[in-house]
Amino acid sequence: QVQLVESGGGLVQAGGSLRLSCAASGSIFSIISMGWYRQAPGKQRELVAAITSGGSPNYADFAKGRFTISRDSAKNTVLLQMNSLKPEDTAVYYCVTPGPPGKEPYWGQGTQVTVSS
Repeated sequence: QVQLVESGGGLVQAGGSLRLSCAASGSIFSIISMGWYRQAPGKQRELVAAITSGGSPNYADFAKGRFTISRDSAKNTVLLQMNSLKPEDTAVYYCVTPGPPGKEPYWGQGTQVTVSS
């Protein structure tokens, strides 16, 4: 069993910044990939960024140049630095990590990000 807890969401004006954090606890068997998804009202959940066990990042096109994903040396926390935020970034942001083989991944409870014009 793995639990993911997100924090750092809030309300900011367009052009501002937020730093999201995801802390993992429970049965972590190995160094695994972690990522962030987001879901806005009326839209499907979409990948924001992911980071491999080796620390290599990947980003959705809308996140490139604005968002940065990273993890600490203990590999139990993943961060998402979001700069130059736009109103269209408003969504619930979810942390995710792979589940057992053949099973659904683990999801955090989500943290709300709201960007005003």
